[in-house]
Amino acid sequence: MQLGKVMQYIRQLSTYVLAIVIGVFLSGCLWVLPSQADPVPQATISQAATPAAPTQKAAIQPNSFVTAAVNRVGQAVVRIDTERTITRRLPDPFSDDPFFRRFFGENFPQQLPPERLQGLGSGFIVDSSGEILTNAHVVAQADKVTVTLKDGRVLEGQVQGVDEVTDLAAIKVNGKNLPVAPLGDSSSVQVGDWAIAVGNPLGLDNTVTLGIVSTLKRSSAQVGIPDKRLDFIQTDAAINPGNSGGPLLNDRGEVIGINTAIRADGMGIGFAIPIDKAKAIKDRLIRGEQVAHPYIGVQMETLTPSLARQNNSDPNSAIQIPEVNGVLVVRVLPNSPAAAAGLRRGDVIVQVDGQTITKAEQLQSLVEDTQVGQAIQVKVRRGDRTQQLSVRTGELQSASLK
Repeated sequence: MQLGKVMQYIRQLSTYVLAIVIGVFLSGCLWVLPSQADPVPQATISQAATPAAPTQKAAIQPNSFVTAAVNRVGQAVVRIDTERTITRRLPDPFSDDPFFRRFFGENFPQQLPPERLQGLGSGFIVDSSGEILTNAHVVAQADKVTVTLKDGRVLEGQVQGVDEVTDLAAIKVNGKNLPVAPLGDSSSVQVGDWAIAVGNPLGLDNTVTLGIVSTLKRSSAQVGIPDKRLDFIQTDAAINPGNSGGPLLNDRGEVIGINTAIRADGMGIGFAIPIDKAKAIKDRLIRGEQVAHPYIGVQMETLTPSLARQNNSDPNSAIQIPEVNGVLVVRVLPNSPAAAAGLRRGDVIVQVDGQTITKAEQLQSLVEDTQVGQAIQVKVRRGDRTQQLSVRTGELQSASLK
């Protein structure tokens, strides 16, 4: 009986000890893992509750400066389609062959049937009454000129004036309150400025290309058209056939040039006539007046002492050249002002009216800025002597060189 009570007491004591051990264990777990009611450090709350700051993005503008520039000018840019009729004579071997003469008799054809040639270019309106500027080569010898406006209207154009030396021409259409392209100032253009070409390249109307001004005062001789009197704006804005005559714009939508020349061997290089050149003669072109260009009548090359020494060291050289900086006279045109003044092949022009001359483009520009019939004082080196000649400029004709 006593033994039974002792065993019951031991079992109850074991239960109490086990309960205490379990209680201590659970208390330790709760201490290590705080309950939801336990406070969380403020720093932890701030980090968890505050989301990461979003990356700042530049505000997206609804329109770019290109859009604004084109919207300002686009309505004034036109498409120019031309047609002209040409006739070609048969090659002389046919017309002079006795067999063909005997066979055809007097009915032997002297020339091929007339052929219609079509051309395409661009232009832009400079007066609300319908005055348009474009390139001379766009409308050269055209029998018919058709002008298509941006709004789809098709008008007949009349060529008012053409100046082949500057590759500029003026067209007139009958219009009223037409949109006008604002003309800028090409003298303020700098290398690196934005350049926006607008036109109809390859017949694709109203095309816009973007680039920069690559360089300034690129001479026509460097471009590959030495019969012109121009210093071009060079740009990498795409200028393709059909763009000729269209405007080259700055970032404010002002016309700074007239797209014109394309080098077939130059990828991504285009050229434009500075708008200041066009502004100087556009009124005369619109009135149908001839634009006079003074000339002296020499073919010339820029000369340096190094080039002169190279020539002089060649035993096959026809002439000895003064080893100086200047402009070498390569050829004197017969019956020209230069010939009348006594200039000779091999002369080196070193001064004009007291101004030192070191480049052919510089001499051409000085002559262009004179008046037809004006006398200029030219200092030349001829062998080991220096001479002063007076040259009276003449009017440049198509057969003249400079």
